[in-house]
Amino acid sequence: MNTNSDTTHTPQTQLRADRRANHDGAGRLRGVEATSGGLIRSTLMASGAAVAVLTVVYLPAEYGIDPTGFGAVLGLTEMGQIKQQLYAEAEADEAGAGAVATLDPATMGRLDRIEAQLAAIGAVIGAPASVTEAPAQTVEEVAAAPAPEPEPGPALDATPELTAEPAPGETTEAVDAATAEATSGWRDEVSYSLAPGEGIEVKLVMQEGQTARFEWTANGSVVNYDTHGDGSGQKISYEQGRGVPDQTGELTAAFTGNHGWFWRNRTDAPVTVTLRTAGDYAEMKAP
Repeated sequence: MNTNSDTTHTPQTQLRADRRANHDGAGRLRGVEATSGGLIRSTLMASGAAVAVLTVVYLPAEYGIDPTGFGAVLGLTEMGQIKQQLYAEAEADEAGAGAVATLDPATMGRLDRIEAQLAAIGAVIGAPASVTEAPAQTVEEVAAAPAPEPEPGPALDATPELTAEPAPGETTEAVDAATAEATSGWRDEVSYSLAPGEGIEVKLVMQEGQTARFEWTANGSVVNYDTHGDGSGQKISYEQGRGVPDQTGELTAAFTGNHGWFWRNRTDAPVTVTLRTAGDYAEMKAP
């Protein structure tokens, strides 16, 4: 009888031990393998999260594309637009970085002669020295030059006319540009109308250390700008700004090459940008 009783209870004890081994402390089953349906649900959830991050964060922050509107709330859309603008401006710089001009001695001589002629004219009309800046090495020549005869007319209204004859080998355009700077204070003036999103670049060909005066205005509106230079295997960004109405100052070339401005219209209406320059530079490179 004892033998039969022990035989009967032994399997039941082992069954209870196995059952306890497959449950955790809270009574839940553990060690159950994932089903194909569970894997599919996990994959779909991960894909949805990736799409949400791409739409809400990555597209606004990198490309300025905000299909949901959350990018603007988080400040990511503006950051993406700035990045795209900088990329476009860098590509424009790369495209226009090839041509670098330098002044030869003949050109420098022609510029010296023009400045000497302007100094002689300024001495007649009593113009301030800042308008007719003559190089120090030509002061004796200017003092010895005969004064131009004033044109006949009423004594009270007679004023010498600012004209100068081109020296041998130089163009009438160069003399006209120098005369314009002496009379108006500016050597070159250009204006461009920019549609929304459109940009324009204007540069001055300058030697290292030369300084040009400038004044630009958006004529009542605002633009984004980047003052930069390239040449001699180098690049530099002097200054950048967003939503600026105008600026006046001096630009000193950090190296020999092309130095100037890039403007872009980020408003919803056309903007006219006007640039005036004067000072030490060989020429203006404009579209």
